[in-house]
Amino acid sequence: MSNAPRLTALDALHRSLGATMTDFAGWDMPLRYGSERDEHIAVRTKAGLFDLSHMGEITVTGPQAADLLNYALVGNIGTVGVGRARYTMICQEDGGIVDDLIVYRLQEQEYMVVANAGNAQIVLDALTERAAGFDATVRDDRDAYALIAVQGPESPGILKSLTDADLDGLKYYAGLPGTVAGVPALIARTGYTGEDGFELFVEPQHAEKLWQALTDAGAPAGLVPCGLSCRDTLRLEAGMPLYGHELTTALTPFDAGLGRVVKFEKDGDFVGREALTAAAERAETAPPRKLVGLIAEGRRVPRAGMQVVVGGEVIGEVTSGAPSPTLGKPIAIAYVDATHAAPGTPGVGVDIRGTHEPYEVVALPFYKRQK
Repeated sequence: MSNAPRLTALDALHRSLGATMTDFAGWDMPLRYGSERDEHIAVRTKAGLFDLSHMGEITVTGPQAADLLNYALVGNIGTVGVGRARYTMICQEDGGIVDDLIVYRLQEQEYMVVANAGNAQIVLDALTERAAGFDATVRDDRDAYALIAVQGPESPGILKSLTDADLDGLKYYAGLPGTVAGVPALIARTGYTGEDGFELFVEPQHAEKLWQALTDAGAPAGLVPCGLSCRDTLRLEAGMPLYGHELTTALTPFDAGLGRVVKFEKDGDFVGREALTAAAERAETAPPRKLVGLIAEGRRVPRAGMQVVVGGEVIGEVTSGAPSPTLGKPIAIAYVDATHAAPGTPGVGVDIRGTHEPYEVVALPFYKRQK
């Protein structure tokens, strides 16, 4: 197998726009086109355009597709209506998180599971293995789709000018088939930025035409192309977890403060049920470390893996950190001992190369858009 990174259908276009490219989960992806701060602010105030074609699409079809997904994942997928989507997770038998996912119910017996780029093969293998005994088919559709996202307050207006699909009737975490700029697309009202926006699943051969149409339609509204760098600062401000940082196989959904995604009330067994039942009970009696926000009092930026301290004692660890363009200060997400997790807890610092920099503990998210 070649170790060369995979290219999205928009690769030549990114290069023509002068993007700084980076290897991300085996894909060559745009990190930024110009200033990542400007790209971030454009999404918060106007609109940004993202190539997310590195995400992993897996289609599950058949009479027992819902039963398979209920068994393989922790959520109750059988209750997702056609045209709706749900955030969920796939766990190991021991309850450890394999990946967080969005599952779209496209038709009565057809679902699309969207996995993170770095985990797509692992999720595909797990679903294929867990499909044994179910009248359902698991199909790798990673090459069947390009994924373009338009995010930000101006995104509904921009998209409306290119489609006659009922965007006003499209709820958050829903998807409908439509045509955008003459291109057949699954139009989903989802995103990873904390803003309103849409993700458009299209055939790779149509990706460039769609990107260009969105670019032209969005120009008067201030839309700019955006790379992975500002996607990370946007999701960090919105308190959204990133696999490999806030979520890992060493943590259960209860450790990550996301126990709500585990649906014990659904019928039948599911992978990890026993371990997750125990994890839920543990979380009740002895709260695990809690995921909190940290805002710097100074200018030094915390990074993943740095220790959170109080009076010389280690009480947690930073999972993600970056300068926040919206707050104008460095911020971090960290797991800290429950006793120090309350907003305003005094004396909390981050050990940045031997210096304990003062930080304020706050509830997540750092940023919430005005509805």
